[in-house]
Amino acid sequence: MKHSAQTDNRQGVTQDTISPADGSVVATVVMATHEDIQHSLDKSNNAQKSWKQTPLAQRQEYCRRAIDALLSHRDMIASELSWMMGRPIRHSSSELKGVEERARYMIKHCEQALATIELPEKTGFTRYMVREPLGTVLVISPWNYPYLTAVNAIIPALLAGNSVILKPSSHTPLSAQRFQQAFDEAQLPAGVFQHLFLSHEATEFIVSSDQVQHVVFTGSVAGGASIEMAAAGHFHGLGLELGGNDPAYVCNDADINQAVETIVDGALYNAGQSCCAIERVYVDHRIHDEFVEKVVQLVNQYQLGFPLDKNTTLGPLISTSAADHVRKQIVEAKQKGAQAHISEACFPNSKPGSPYLAPQVLTDVNHQMQVMTEETFGPVLPIQKVFSDQEAIDLMNDSEYGLTASIFTPDMTRAIKIGEQVETGTFFANRCDYLDPALAWTGIKQSGKGYALSSLGFETLTRPKSFHLKHISNTTIPPKAAD
Repeated sequence: MKHSAQTDNRQGVTQDTISPADGSVVATVVMATHEDIQHSLDKSNNAQKSWKQTPLAQRQEYCRRAIDALLSHRDMIASELSWMMGRPIRHSSSELKGVEERARYMIKHCEQALATIELPEKTGFTRYMVREPLGTVLVISPWNYPYLTAVNAIIPALLAGNSVILKPSSHTPLSAQRFQQAFDEAQLPAGVFQHLFLSHEATEFIVSSDQVQHVVFTGSVAGGASIEMAAAGHFHGLGLELGGNDPAYVCNDADINQAVETIVDGALYNAGQSCCAIERVYVDHRIHDEFVEKVVQLVNQYQLGFPLDKNTTLGPLISTSAADHVRKQIVEAKQKGAQAHISEACFPNSKPGSPYLAPQVLTDVNHQMQVMTEETFGPVLPIQKVFSDQEAIDLMNDSEYGLTASIFTPDMTRAIKIGEQVETGTFFANRCDYLDPALAWTGIKQSGKGYALSSLGFETLTRPKSFHLKHISNTTIPPKAAD
């Protein structure tokens, strides 16, 4: 089952988005031509010149109104998400809760983050630094959380005085149209926010344009490498959030029930299709068997089915090819000695050759198996027994990725000591799979580079401009312009 198809018509190339729920066409969009792209870039660059002069308080108000407008269409957006990418309808609207939390935080705290940086007084001089917008920011969003990931960059970029062009995934094109609708309803000046439907080749074309000053990409490692190659020699700023193979460690003193509930949700929510989903678990040998037993009980309570059914708690993967990738990892692990604890017969909607896939819990796993070392992006929970904190630390660090890591223990001294040794962008204790907008969202190794959210997130979307003013006789220094 294909996720999209392209056909020619008199207006250009159209692209169909196919629902993983039932194979129906849920959206048809017209792909941008090179002429469309150039027009959009010209419009964006021209609009940004006046937008950056707009007082910050007005930029904040535009963004508030846009978020209000987006939230007013919550039910429609939730339904569209379920159709486009298969997320259960009971979970789809929660994405906008995260959008609201992140956007409103960044709107509220941007004044301090973008404020003029004053320096200590130096006789005969006035010195300070201001944050200047970069220009046009291209945001390339993924399909798994098309609103959450995009808002991380869109709102702070606009607040900082940049203009934005959004390129959505071909799986979730309607998300870009809903963002556009929201900004139009907020009466944002024309050209400050735009969206384009782009092929891979057209995306590389716009990334390589000198009219783009910064690119924010969320997606695969291979996709991030393509963005870097397209931007090479143009000196763009790049923010890359790439893959993940995020671990959790359950200590011997953990609250087992709390750990089970949190980890299973972190592994299976959105069918495991999250860059920060829990993809491998290390459990102290003293509680391993009890932990596994409780995990299996909970996983067997999930209902795999049609995403628009309110009883469904686990929907299909984004495509048959994605499900087949997960199936191959499970088979490879079993061939190397892993034990599977979930019977596919208990999930009758799970069918080979379809996006519908039963969840699985694996034990007797090790790092010779792909399911422990590669990104799975599916509803699989492999659990490995460990005998010490140091063994757990070594195994958590034995990965090409470093997005998040989680530990479960009531002992915060122990948690911090372990966290200081784990190679990761975000370290959790007793939770997982969550972005706090007050904290920088970042990854290391092949999980990417750059950071978003928090006050630091504005640093990547601005450049410092230094003022070094020497006083001479009979001159005065005018007051600095207010933001």
